[in-house]
Amino acid sequence: MLKRIAFIFMLVVGMLALAGCGSNSSDTGANKEAASSDKTEVMVLAAASLTDALNELKPAFEKEHNDVSVTYSFGSSGKLAQQIEQGAPADVFLSASKKDMDTLQDKNAIAKNSRADFAKNELVLIVPKNSQLAVKSFEDINPDQLKNLAIGEPESVPVGRYTKETFEKLGMWQKLQNKLVLGKDVRQVLTYVESGNADAGVVYASDAKTSEKVNVLATAKPEWHKPIVYPGAVVASTKHSKEAQAFLDYLKSEKGQEVLKKYGFQ
Repeated sequence: MLKRIAFIFMLVVGMLALAGCGSNSSDTGANKEAASSDKTEVMVLAAASLTDALNELKPAFEKEHNDVSVTYSFGSSGKLAQQIEQGAPADVFLSASKKDMDTLQDKNAIAKNSRADFAKNELVLIVPKNSQLAVKSFEDINPDQLKNLAIGEPESVPVGRYTKETFEKLGMWQKLQNKLVLGKDVRQVLTYVESGNADAGVVYASDAKTSEKVNVLATAKPEWHKPIVYPGAVVASTKHSKEAQAFLDYLKSEKGQEVLKKYGFQ
C-alpha cells in the first residue's frame, strides 16, 4: 500500500514538473514574439535602380539599429511619389530624380529640412552580351539599325526622362519613336535587353554593373540631360521620424556611401 502511495506521489510530482516546463517554454516563445514586435518598422519607398545597394545595406543598418526593421518597396520614382501623395504608408522616399522629390516638397509631403542628395549616376547604352551592334557613342546610333530600343517610360520613370532629354539634344527623338519599347522602371528596361527582347536599351551605369548579360557601348555626356541626382527625404506623414532620419543618415554615412559606390553610384 505504501509503495503504491509513493508511486502515485512521484507521478504527480513529475506531471507538475512537466507542466512547469511547458509553461516556461510558452513564456519564452511569448517573450520572443514580444521582442520582435518591439521593433519599429521603417517603410522605405525607393527608386528601382537602388535595389541591389539597399538590399546589401539593410542588414548592416539593422545591426547598428537593432530596434528598427527596414522594409522596401521599389519602383519608378514617379509612381512612388504618386503613392505617397495618395497616402500610401511610407517613412522614407528615395528618388532617382529631383523632379519627383520637388513635387512632394511643393505639396508639403516631405518633412522640412530632411531632404538631402545622397548619390549620382550616369546614363549608358547597353546591348545583349552577344550583340554585334557597332556603336561607340550615343551620337553613332542609327535608328535603321535597330528593331527596337528599350527605355523607361518618360512620363513616370526618371531614366526615361533623362533618355528623352538626351535624344532630343541629339536630334534623334522623333526618328526613334517607332522603335521604342517602354519599361515601367529601369530594371524592366534592363530585363528587356538581357533577354534579347530589345536590341539595345538605356539604363543607369549602376544597373548595367549588376548584370553579366549586357555590354555597355557608350555613356551619355552629362550636358545632354539634367543631372542624375538622387535625393532622399523623410515623409511628412511618418510616425517614426527619428528612425526614418537615422536611415537617411546611414545612407549618407561613410559605410552607406561605400555600398553605393560598390554598385556603381557616384
